[in-house]
Amino acid sequence: MVDSHWTPVGVPGLVGRTALITGANSGIGYRTAQVLAEHGARVLLAGRRPDSLAEAVRRVRADVPGARLETVELDLGSLDAIREAAAPIAAGETLDLLVNNAGVMDVPERRLTRDGLELTVGTNHLGHFALTAHLMPALRRSAAARVVTVSAIAAAWRSGDLADLMSERGYRPMSAYAKSKRANVVFTQELARRLAGSAHRAVAVHPGSAVTNLQRHTSTSRTGRLLLALASRTLMGSPDGAAWPSLYAATHPEVVNGAYLGPAGRDQTSGTPKPVRLPAGADDPELGDWLWRESERLTGVTFPAPQT
Repeated sequence: MVDSHWTPVGVPGLVGRTALITGANSGIGYRTAQVLAEHGARVLLAGRRPDSLAEAVRRVRADVPGARLETVELDLGSLDAIREAAAPIAAGETLDLLVNNAGVMDVPERRLTRDGLELTVGTNHLGHFALTAHLMPALRRSAAARVVTVSAIAAAWRSGDLADLMSERGYRPMSAYAKSKRANVVFTQELARRLAGSAHRAVAVHPGSAVTNLQRHTSTSRTGRLLLALASRTLMGSPDGAAWPSLYAATHPEVVNGAYLGPAGRDQTSGTPKPVRLPAGADDPELGDWLWRESERLTGVTFPAPQT
């Protein structure tokens, strides 16, 4: 499956395909949207701020005249907002690609979403769980839809244990982030099992390390700022390169259901996308089933039954 010389130039023609990308107004999400549009896809850019989305559309069209772009106002911290944003797409659209990309990081104190969920896991995992469920009718209309969920190297950290998912017994900013990113991978593995036997694929990626708006705007703790400053000088690349795993997962014909992809470079910080080792236990069916049922309980959202 590995193409050692792959770059986004190798993305195939996507005319007739529709993609929705969360967090598409900046960073990795923006670059993903730009490249998909360059190759002919109709791209739905989803995010919280209409003005920021409009600016992203303007920038993409400046580089890609004639790009087919639409915006979707989406707040992943509100289950009502997720349902409302997904409803018109689920009602009649065909969605070929969903990229669950948006996220928050290093929230300095335990905060809750509008629905009383811990903010980091509530946004990064539960928000995308609910969105994917609501969009499943549109994804099933596609002959071979893909759900690509963006995780992070932090998914492998020991502090990302999912037992205290809502951090009710204690809260640390980067532990909550690690939990959310591990949940992204566990969710993808469970979704892949539930898609087995169909042409649809669920794939998780981690982007390596890149300086994006996620870090610049949310790394507010002293430790977070120090780590970011050090990493910026040594490891981190650009959002352009960090989007490569997402683009590879979204478009390469040989990507398999349940794959986990990351950069091939030293310490998986940058480079050509390749299959990488799953966080320990992330493919455990019992853990996947537990997280699925817990996510349904916390969100009140269930995936629609497959049509027969």
